[in-house]
Amino acid sequence: MSTVKESVDVEVPLRRAYDQWTQFEEFPNFMDGVDEVRQIDDRHNHWSTSIGGVHREFDTEIVDQLPDDRITWRTTGGDTQQRGTVRFERLDDTHTRVELTMEVEPTGVAEKGADALGMIDRRVKGDLHRFKDYVESGGGESGGWRGRIRPQDPGTSL
Repeated sequence: MSTVKESVDVEVPLRRAYDQWTQFEEFPNFMDGVDEVRQIDDRHNHWSTSIGGVHREFDTEIVDQLPDDRITWRTTGGDTQQRGTVRFERLDDTHTRVELTMEVEPTGVAEKGADALGMIDRRVKGDLHRFKDYVESGGGESGGWRGRIRPQDPGTSL
């Protein structure tokens, strides 16, 4: 697996940055190659992506979520294997650091080549900078989900 770690400082309060990130269905507005994210329940999302002419669908499960601190996920279905954590750090009343760490297992010749050329790192960095622009401009601000998910929780409904 390849590990990608990137961060960006956003000019919004911690709560706003975190709340915006929990709006998973808004991801296509700032994540390049993400066509759709459909939230199934508090823990599960279904993703549809098109990257480099390759269409993929997969499911993710949130395994740990602590409001205003972190969200950790892993893939659970499809042919994409990844896991990651996004962390939120208050810098001051109006600035937040968003740090994304992902482990990705490239599949197929095209994805392995893209990984070797550093394209996955650049894509994540670009996505974080587009998130910065999106959240600072007001984005899809509509509140956020503030629930707590622990790895041992069986899951809850919306």
